[in-house]
Amino acid sequence: LKSTATVFSPQSQRIFDFRFSNSEGPSRRFSGQRLFLCRGSRVGCDRLSTIKLATGRVPPTGGHQTRHRTSPSNRRTSNIKLCCHGFTLIELLVVMGIIALLMVLIAPAFTTINSGTNVTSAAYTIKGVLDTARTYAKANNTYTWVGFYEENVSNPASPNSDTPAVGRLVMSIVASKDGTMIHAVPLTTLATLAPANLIEVGKLTKIDNVHLQTFPDATASPPPITFDTRPAVGSTVAKIGGTSTPPSPSLLFQYPLGGTAQYLFTKIVQFSPGGEGVIDNSNYTLAPVSEIGVQATHGVTPEPSPVKNPVAIQFGGLGADVVIYRK
Repeated sequence: LKSTATVFSPQSQRIFDFRFSNSEGPSRRFSGQRLFLCRGSRVGCDRLSTIKLATGRVPPTGGHQTRHRTSPSNRRTSNIKLCCHGFTLIELLVVMGIIALLMVLIAPAFTTINSGTNVTSAAYTIKGVLDTARTYAKANNTYTWVGFYEENVSNPASPNSDTPAVGRLVMSIVASKDGTMIHAVPLTTLATLAPANLIEVGKLTKIDNVHLQTFPDATASPPPITFDTRPAVGSTVAKIGGTSTPPSPSLLFQYPLGGTAQYLFTKIVQFSPGGEGVIDNSNYTLAPVSEIGVQATHGVTPEPSPVKNPVAIQFGGLGADVVIYRK
């Protein structure tokens, strides 16, 4: 009885054909006794892997051949000896412990990065609102006003009167219909911009997890590149920040312009047809530099002092170009 076994290896694609006899006559020589599955990489195999009979004996390679008998179902078999090793349980636990320790150490860094990213995004949103108002005023030869309002961010309903009014910044732009300033200057008493004389420019803009803050003037030497070297404003009347800045606001407008007011804006920036920017208050003056300060919050809790990511949005009185300064 003769049998032919064909063994395929993905690497070598060799065919080993061996024949043997179960008779008492002389046995036939094997044409292949060793199967090399790995040529090159030895991962996952043994170079000395062999084909052997079901009896466990490896066919001899030459000389006198040993007689043996096999049953029809066990005439062909292979035994591939593997040399791969995995991680022990202790090694896996050590690696997992190191990863957990690193995550604990770098978690505060990720929190700081996220906070810095949020307040920077808020600053550019504020800059975009100011640029829109200034561009509209110049393009339409009219006056525009940007109102800033802060409310409690922990309440998803907006508007809301919850205290503290911290964490959600609301901004609105309105413009004069007839191109006039509407109110007389200087502002000695509270002046309300009549809704009938205004038009809304765009929709409300809302930013969560930011807080209006008044920052001290920079004390470091120029050039004005960072928050610590930004131009000094010099007076709180040219700042929009906490509850005390500007100190005595005397201009007000509502949103929406028609119907019951949902928001009353008293922290206001005005742009003229020439593009000049000024913060409206009882000491109405054109300041060389005006500033809006913001910082990040965690819900209704502002970032503790010293503030790690303070941002100042400044605009000039004449050119009204908006510049963002941060650490």
